[in-house]
Amino acid sequence: MSDRFQLRRWLAATAAAAALTGPALAASDAALRAEVQELREELSQLREQLKSLKQQSGAQFTETIRRQDEQPKVKLDNGRPSFESADGNFTAQIRGRVQFDVAAYDQDPEGSLATDFRRGSVGDATENQRARDLSSGANFRRAQIGVEGTFFKDFGYSLGFQFGGSGTEESGRVQDVYIEYKGLKNWRIRAGAFSPPVNLDDAAGSADTLFLERASGSELQRALAGSEGRAGFGVLGNGERWTASLVLTGGTVGTTAFDEQLALVGRGTYLAINEPQLQLHVGANATWIFQPADNGIDNTPRSPVRLRDRPEIRVDGTRLIDTGNIDATSVFSPGVEIALRYKGLVVQAEHFWYQIERRRPAVGPVLADPDFSGYYVQASYVLTGENRRYNAQNGAFTSPRPAKFVGGKDDAAGLGSWEVAARYSVVDLNYNEGVAGGALPVGGVRGGRQEIWTAGLNWYLNQAVRLSADFQHVDVDRLSPGGTAFGTGSATPPAGAQIGQDFNVYALRAQFSF
Repeated sequence: MSDRFQLRRWLAATAAAAALTGPALAASDAALRAEVQELREELSQLREQLKSLKQQSGAQFTETIRRQDEQPKVKLDNGRPSFESADGNFTAQIRGRVQFDVAAYDQDPEGSLATDFRRGSVGDATENQRARDLSSGANFRRAQIGVEGTFFKDFGYSLGFQFGGSGTEESGRVQDVYIEYKGLKNWRIRAGAFSPPVNLDDAAGSADTLFLERASGSELQRALAGSEGRAGFGVLGNGERWTASLVLTGGTVGTTAFDEQLALVGRGTYLAINEPQLQLHVGANATWIFQPADNGIDNTPRSPVRLRDRPEIRVDGTRLIDTGNIDATSVFSPGVEIALRYKGLVVQAEHFWYQIERRRPAVGPVLADPDFSGYYVQASYVLTGENRRYNAQNGAFTSPRPAKFVGGKDDAAGLGSWEVAARYSVVDLNYNEGVAGGALPVGGVRGGRQEIWTAGLNWYLNQAVRLSADFQHVDVDRLSPGGTAFGTGSATPPAGAQIGQDFNVYALRAQFSF
């Protein structure tokens, strides 16, 4: 068969096959197109569903975040429970402080009233006994609980209660209850019951005192018109290097009088040098009682003012220096303060004066106005390298913050901060006291002179726990005023007899504060 014939047969067969398969291919193509269109429609529906789902999810997520933002914020800041509203306008911090003290008094053996002339407060028969045998033991010096914070952002508040005591625990009393306005730059206006800034030793706060107790000189000034639970209204301000305050104060919560005491308490400080390794603090303060508490015209003394204090430890509550009641029309107590920090060393000193204006009697001699004084010098050194920190708001040095604290983990674990300290304090409550063995001159006051040397060791385990050990040598020089100052008969030693004493005190404190 020729090649031409074969080619014609192949072309004819191909044409016939194409004629037969054309309709089938057309039908298949139509079906494919329909299926593709259906898939496109389904894909479009899926896209719409996904878009709707995203919108719903986004709204739900936004709502979830919004609800979370509206929830109060709760945290533990160094063990202190803190609460804050979502907008920051309201805050609350629960605060607490526990100080448990143990002390042993090393005195000469006790004798009878007739032969042992050591005495305590004027007119207090109980302290006649206690002065000759100070009570070693333990007590909760402070057991405080309270809450402080802000409301409507520019207002602050504090509610605190105290259950500890001096010599014995108390059933409970108001420590501070006040509100303040903080909307003015650098200034706060405060009203309620609180402790106004009185002096440098006072400004450090009870959790940051270098020793178990403040120096007697600062404590005497503080007790005149300051201390916890004192009704007051005043203005307090501070900047980075200065503080200033002036507070009108009344009586303490729980005390009553025919006419309540009124006083002005003022303090101003300046941080003259403020370098990383060197700081110099200077300041002045004054307390002016322009209206002593009035017991009424028929009472003598009508407006008694009294200066007295315990040694610088409170396990036993006996006061060994005491002016007795002085009928007064006013009291003025100025003070000056200075403190220097060089690296881990801090040296601090204050001097106080107590000037009393006596009430002029309707009949009889006019007695001279007595004045007294007190001062202290103290120093501390942090052995572990940290520094005492300067609190610009209070104008005082506070406790070091341990770099390596007990109870921490990893790099923060360590043995805490260790600090050694020493103090010398003097309070002189004598005025025209006369001579030993002699009678008390007219208008004189035999309140006594107290001199205390103190050595201390502080261990800051962490920011909440502190252990302290103090040793004190106390020397009280005091002459008996005679008469019936301490009671009748042998209760009152002969005029001019030595009724002071010297002894040692060994004391420990465990403190937990948040």
